[in-house]
Amino acid sequence: MLAAALLVLPLCGCLFRSHKVESNLSSIPLQTATKDQLVNAINHYAGQISSLNATVDIDSSVGGVKKGKVTEYKQIRGYVLLRKPQMLRMIGLMPIVRNRAFDMVSDGSQFRLWIPPKNKFIVGGNEVVRPSNQPLENIRPQQIYDALLLPAIDPKNSIAVLENGTRIVPDPKKHKDLEQPDYEIDIIRRGNDGWYLDRKVIFNRVDLRPDRQLVYGPNGQLMTDATYSDVKDFNGVEYPTTIQIWRPVEEYSITLHVVKLQINPGLRDDQFALQQPPGSELVRLDQPQPSQVKANPPQ
Repeated sequence: MLAAALLVLPLCGCLFRSHKVESNLSSIPLQTATKDQLVNAINHYAGQISSLNATVDIDSSVGGVKKGKVTEYKQIRGYVLLRKPQMLRMIGLMPIVRNRAFDMVSDGSQFRLWIPPKNKFIVGGNEVVRPSNQPLENIRPQQIYDALLLPAIDPKNSIAVLENGTRIVPDPKKHKDLEQPDYEIDIIRRGNDGWYLDRKVIFNRVDLRPDRQLVYGPNGQLMTDATYSDVKDFNGVEYPTTIQIWRPVEEYSITLHVVKLQINPGLRDDQFALQQPPGSELVRLDQPQPSQVKANPPQ
């Protein structure tokens, strides 16, 4: 009897109604790729670049939900030197007067940060986080290094997993947001305490270029969200000229607009050397209490 009743229900129009569902998917043509092809693309990008010398304009802001407000800072001119495996130097100049706002270097494990306006010289390990109310004191060279390059996937210590994701894109004709499929390569890495999600590389399926990289900590917390756009050709090597870096833990963002770029220039060791200026205040982040020591002035 129940089966007979169910068969009769569709004949009774008064007991149900239907309505149209409009698709929210973008209709733009998309390309396809396999996991192996995407992994090879990441390794190809990684293998093309061994060093960088860039002139950039830097936009920065501090704040978010935790702070309850966002403070934006004036754009400044900067210079970035990068050399594999882990060397990076970044210099920022004050607006208009062009005096040095900050100078920082990293060898992959330790960093040094000189802030002339504060007369502070900060040193510590790249993983040391001691949030400061001063945004320049929260910047770490390694965070910039990780965002500027797509590291190769090491099959000995990493596993790559393909995930089909989606992104939100604007529809200029209908003036609304649509969903568009993309590819996400999840890179799972072997750590001291087992396997963990190290990062995600997200590919835009319109052109199959990686345009976003998410970097995670061993506890699964999102540490860096970097997006890449305005890709240009530099002597046969494609590289984004707009790089946005968001650090959700410290709540600060940096956007680099590439003005001039040299791919794979020869860089010397002394270009990554930074000594404490005489008379500056030394802050050691690796110590329980920051020591404040004045560098001895020259005799």
